[in-house]
Amino acid sequence: MNILGIGNALVDSILELKEDRILVDLGLPKGSMQLIDSDKLKSIIEQTRGFKASQAAGGSASNTITSLAHLGVKTGFIGKIGKDDTGQFYKNDLLSRGVEPNLLEGDLPSGTAIAFVSADGERTFATYLGAAATLAPEDLTPEMFAGYTLFHVEGYLVQSYALIEKAMKLAKEAGCTVSIDLASYNVVEDHHAFMHRLVEEYVDIVFANEEEAKAFTGKEPLEALKEIAQQSRIAIVKTGPKGALAMCAEEIASVPAISATCVDTNGAGDAFAAGFLFGITQNCSLATCATMGTVLAGNVVEVTGPKMDAARWIQIEQILQPILQADPNREVQKNIVRD
Repeated sequence: MNILGIGNALVDSILELKEDRILVDLGLPKGSMQLIDSDKLKSIIEQTRGFKASQAAGGSASNTITSLAHLGVKTGFIGKIGKDDTGQFYKNDLLSRGVEPNLLEGDLPSGTAIAFVSADGERTFATYLGAAATLAPEDLTPEMFAGYTLFHVEGYLVQSYALIEKAMKLAKEAGCTVSIDLASYNVVEDHHAFMHRLVEEYVDIVFANEEEAKAFTGKEPLEALKEIAQQSRIAIVKTGPKGALAMCAEEIASVPAISATCVDTNGAGDAFAAGFLFGITQNCSLATCATMGTVLAGNVVEVTGPKMDAARWIQIEQILQPILQADPNREVQKNIVRD
């Protein structure tokens, strides 16, 4: 199974906070993702000079796709970058991780996400989309989807209704299963009706955390899970340190989180999606897919930023192999996303 992703091509600038007052000063609700313009970006850069910072290629769907590539899945990514060093950094990062980049170039600067990491590990994003926001419906062609069997979309793409809907239509026409990560509770709140229509008409797999699930359904995790599962084939509600819930047809799986020392939650949901989708590529049971999601999420929260080094990926593979081998339904059941 080959997996294609689409999302905002962003380079993360990760700032570690000793206390959260700067978020209040900047008008950024803790735990949210706020879109900003170039003037606000310049202001944030000026007000955070001297903060401990690091840089990494990011974007929700890209994080998921690169994690899948580390696990040996053939992957590709569609996005848009600027004609600048930041864009080249982004492209080189995808290539170095084994992802086939399908990156168009725009006239605006490449997108940047300022990721504020609080002392408790919570992350808050101020995102300048730049060239990423100029990815347009007419940029997408059927050829981009050829050879892929699963298509993963980040909910942040709702900045363009026409783009995200065309992408899902082309994916369905190519025979792809479609998954979406709801991205952020405020994104769901701001685009509630449209998100519901997308899920009902195109989406097979929905990833949400507790806040996103509540924004989508108005319900607590278990009841939210059941409602989302009525609109899609598979619903997943991530419950942080408690683990995750997943539902397919009448089956519900509840799995605990792995023991982890949380340093930064940036990329945890993206890593969970990668682990779950990897399980699907291996014809795993619902519970095993969710368990793999918790393994990846529990590892990425122990590092700063959404990317893990080669040594940690070796450790992850060593953890996943016995989980695969112990799955009683592997090989004998149909893939859970198929009829």
